Amino acid sequence: MCLIVVGWRVHPDYPLVVAANRDEFYARPSVDAGRWPEAPRIIGGIDREAGGTWLGIAENGRFAAVTNVREPGVPQGERSRGHLPRDFLLGDETAESFGGRIDGSLYSGFNLLLGDGQTLVYCSNRTATPTRLEPGVYGLSNHRLDTPWPKLVKARQRFAAALEQLPDETAFFALLADQAIEADDKLPQTGVPLAWERRLSAVFVQSENYGTRASTLAWQRRDGAVRLHERRFGPYGQPLQSSLISTAE
Repeated sequence: MCLIVVGWRVHPDYPLVVAANRDEFYARPSVDAGRWPEAPRIIGGIDREAGGTWLGIAENGRFAAVTNVREPGVPQGERSRGHLPRDFLLGDETAESFGGRIDGSLYSGFNLLLGDGQTLVYCSNRTATPTRLEPGVYGLSNHRLDTPWPKLVKARQRFAAALEQLPDETAFFALLADQAIEADDKLPQTGVPLAWERRLSAVFVQSENYGTRASTLAWQRRDGAVRLHERRFGPYGQPLQSSLISTAE
């Protein structure tokens, strides 16, 4: 997952709203978003290679999502980062408690958002301690929370405007589909070749082997109903199937 924007207790009727793009190699096997067979109350995708997930939401309002920290050349961690959101969603621990006991040395660089219905917490093994987030709009890409990369700044602005249009989802999926490449003088320098720095500067990433595989909108409504809508893509952004799972009437 390479872009996540979250509205936490900003909209009066939707206390949690999440718009996210999962960027990954197309060859990595995964299960499309749906109810988990071993825990049907949880809705999300499953990474078949390592067994974790990149994003999920539960009927009780628990939410978790993870992105990697872009660190070319850094040795791979002992455990898959996708186990963190999976384990949180399967349990009943508070977000602060779960985040506080993570042994970050076991994982490659990660950013993790955890919501238990009462609090939203940001965790990373590239920062000192978990942070309890106040109401607001937050963004994650492949660096720390709210790092002002151009695509993240733009996505947060468009997300804030889209909140006003709920329950219409059109504006959220429009922002997630933005393929605009940033000018070279605005690009971050993260250690990847310039051609890839350009490609990854888009909100929606596309190439032959790697790119945005899923665009997801998930929310919890004030009455407790949850919904996850996932649109999937193949090489060069080719549209594939979509999934929509909702407990709303």
